[in-house]
Amino acid sequence: VQLQASGGGLVQAGGSLRLSCAASGRTFSVNYMGWFRQALGKEREFVAGISRSGVSIYYAGSVKGRFTISRDNPKNTVYLQMNSLQPEDAAVYYCAANDRVVAGTPSLAQIKYWGQGTLVTVSS
Repeated sequence: VQLQASGGGLVQAGGSLRLSCAASGRTFSVNYMGWFRQALGKEREFVAGISRSGVSIYYAGSVKGRFTISRDNPKNTVYLQMNSLQPEDAAVYYCAANDRVVAGTPSLAQIKYWGQGTLVTVSS
């Protein structure tokens, strides 16, 4: 499975961005999809995750209420709508996926597939 993320860019604080991640290859095997981010000098951290059915959705506390994850299974695509962006949201955002069910706040080891990352910059 290959993941291709897009949609990053420069936005002013308070603004919005929508990230997309398209899966290709053995997409029929993909169950969990999600987003992680890594700010400069920091470790990669979980942002949001969604089950194959879309029923189970998880958010990091720092983004809950501002970010919304969704997926379009026929298009093999997961989205991250980011509203009210703040400078602390600036990071490289990585799309993530796994063939298995993943719940809660997964560790990096629980992610089987990674996208290449898309840069989000937030100006104050």
